[in-house]
Amino acid sequence: MIVPVRCFTCGKVIGDKYYEFKARVEKGEDPEKVLDDLGVERYCCRRTLLSHVELIDQVMVYRVY
Repeated sequence: MIVPVRCFTCGKVIGDKYYEFKARVEKGEDPEKVLDDLGVERYCCRRTLLSHVELIDQVMVYRVY
């Protein structure tokens, strides 16, 4: 849905890195190097950022008033 603020496994704060990661990957940079530059070293945190899918726009269509 929305970007997780913390890693689900270890609890490290990763929410502040997502939008920079997304922008740099969309420009064509290698995701591995971007994560290294951002200081995301643990594989659980890397997995969380790599596998995140933005679904909030699709879910908001079904919002209950």
